[in-house]
Amino acid sequence: MPTVLEDKIAGLKRQLITMAGIVEEMIENSIKALVNKDQALAEQVAGPDEARVNRMEIENEDSAINLIALYQPEASNLRTIAMIIKLNNDLERLGDHAENIAGAALFLMARPPVKPLVDIPKMADQSIAMLKDALDAFTRGDAELARSVCARDSVVDELNRKIKDELLVCMTRDPNTIERALKLLMVSLNLERIADLATNIAEDVIYIATGESIKHGAGGPQATGS
Repeated sequence: MPTVLEDKIAGLKRQLITMAGIVEEMIENSIKALVNKDQALAEQVAGPDEARVNRMEIENEDSAINLIALYQPEASNLRTIAMIIKLNNDLERLGDHAENIAGAALFLMARPPVKPLVDIPKMADQSIAMLKDALDAFTRGDAELARSVCARDSVVDELNRKIKDELLVCMTRDPNTIERALKLLMVSLNLERIADLATNIAEDVIYIATGESIKHGAGGPQATGS
């Protein structure tokens, strides 16, 4: 039978998953706004949605710190709360990346396109799928799913390199495109950071589930207690 602390940790996880759903939608909507030139959608992401995520981050962090102060958890419960605090911060940062993309969309939608948007939507699909799977892995404690997320980071990195190279060609051929191309580069960079954060979440899931640290090329299980 779960303890009071475990019940409260489960409740905090549910709050985090709610926040994650909002952040996922923000990222999806920021790309939709860019592709469809949807001003209202971009403004929704950059305004009310971003403010809501910021409020939730503060509330979740306060709740997690209160659990530590009140219950002085040890071993696995302490590691889980520590991961919740880190994931909470990662989700807020993901919301910031969605806001950045929405801001670029607002700038670009009033101007002629630099080139057809082909690889950026592909990159967005990959980054969003990685984030969804990382969060599912967190919810289920699924180390194998988390490993699959880590393995896909190179796909996003390659798309980012391709987009960068193509935009550099555009800027070289026509200096009038530089400002718009730099905004698209910023979108690509934010998508790469989303994939990086999804990978970080997946690495944390692997550590919590198995005791194995794979960050920075670390190998082998680490002593974690029980």
